[in-house]
Amino acid sequence: MGKVTGFLEYKRKDESYVAPEERLKNYKEFTVPLEESDLKKQGGRCMDCGIPFCHSGCPLGNLIPDFNDAVYKGRWQEAAGILHATNNFPEFTGRLCPAPCEEACVLGINEDPVSIENIEKNIVERAFDEGWIIAQPPLKRTGKSVAVIGSGPSGLATAQQLNRAGHTVTVFERDAKVGGLLRYGIPDFKMEKNVIDRRLEVLEEEGITFKTNANVGQNISVEALQDEYDAIVLCGGATVRRSIPIKGAHLKGVYQAMDFLKQNNERQDGLNDWEEEIVATGKNVVVIGGGDTGSDCIGTSNRQGASSVTNFEILNKPTVERPTEQPWPYYPMRLRTSSSHKEGVDRVFSISTKEFVGDAAGNLTGLITSEVEWITHESGRRELKEVPNSEKKWECDMAFLALGFTGPEKTLIDQLHLDTDLRGNIKATDYSTNVSGIFAAGDMRRGQSLIVWAISEGRQAAHHVDKFLMGSSELPLKDEESDLPRR
Repeated sequence: MGKVTGFLEYKRKDESYVAPEERLKNYKEFTVPLEESDLKKQGGRCMDCGIPFCHSGCPLGNLIPDFNDAVYKGRWQEAAGILHATNNFPEFTGRLCPAPCEEACVLGINEDPVSIENIEKNIVERAFDEGWIIAQPPLKRTGKSVAVIGSGPSGLATAQQLNRAGHTVTVFERDAKVGGLLRYGIPDFKMEKNVIDRRLEVLEEEGITFKTNANVGQNISVEALQDEYDAIVLCGGATVRRSIPIKGAHLKGVYQAMDFLKQNNERQDGLNDWEEEIVATGKNVVVIGGGDTGSDCIGTSNRQGASSVTNFEILNKPTVERPTEQPWPYYPMRLRTSSSHKEGVDRVFSISTKEFVGDAAGNLTGLITSEVEWITHESGRRELKEVPNSEKKWECDMAFLALGFTGPEKTLIDQLHLDTDLRGNIKATDYSTNVSGIFAAGDMRRGQSLIVWAISEGRQAAHHVDKFLMGSSELPLKDEESDLPRR
């Protein structure tokens, strides 16, 4: 442990942001990194706990006290090695993860937790800057081949792990570029796409093949893949978007959030081939849904020059402090104010949209809402009730549905005759489906979840695929009982 009393001497210090009036002028990342001396102090705040609960908070089981200690001592290359031992892509999680590790930090019981996520991002950025992250192709090939369908974080992690084991890996992506939701769902102001591209260069140098515009089940048959590859891993995500079945949902001006975000990301990439352009410029925008996707719509709408942006959330306004029913070290559902919220939005809680209103030409002109309240019964069951006489009409000519996802698409599930669970996700014990040689990982298996879970799922699946192909595997496997990584 580098600084025994560091947690007593140093307060938490986070990176700052470019002012909203400046960052709204473009789509670039706008964080201002801390000085190295400050980062070392932040690493020194780690208490080196006897039982590091941050491990259990992190689905990857990152060795957090170890890399914190290395950062405090200025051993950045060592820190990068420790971090990459459990996390294939810390440049992604260091920007996009909601940091459940920090909520589980022991210091967070009565102080601000260690700034683990920011330390993680700075470690990997230092590693790229110094040239420490280089391709590490396997010393020999096994003669086995694997097809990975989907190039999001789960698919990329699966591919890299299996390639390290010596298998020949091909990743199939139905879009024009690799990255899945990392590329088309995350706005550039949260993660510029060169962050993906530089990692892809490493993966390609390691020997992984990427095939884009390859929609398996549509322009590539699953039968052909089964004939050509020794194993197939489905990492296509949970992409079926939740709709809102109310009057007027068909009106022009009501869009799925992901359609809006994907189009804007394509626009930033120089593309403009759409049947209908979705632009919030000059619009009164309402974003329905209070999660990260809704936040991304807010930031994008403001950058496009929306006249107003309002955010609806059907749940009650959370407390700023940890709720009593979600004690440490569990992840609490507390009020979170994102950088996009700070750029300008009217947030409304406990509200339900009842109807979209349009004109004679079928264009959205407004919506009708009612206030709601949540009633908790003695059994613990919660019931949503409308507050009488609380209807209100809002002026609105563009609405984005950021309501989450209901599960994976059924094309491959049906064509491969895969079993599913009650939620429609692929049933895959030890990541293996009911069809021999077919595996599933990420949101296709566990449902809509976090990027850190997607990477963890990919790593876990790779171990089981390798074991299926070779009889045993030396790829790391996280012990799901202890939440600590093991070999």
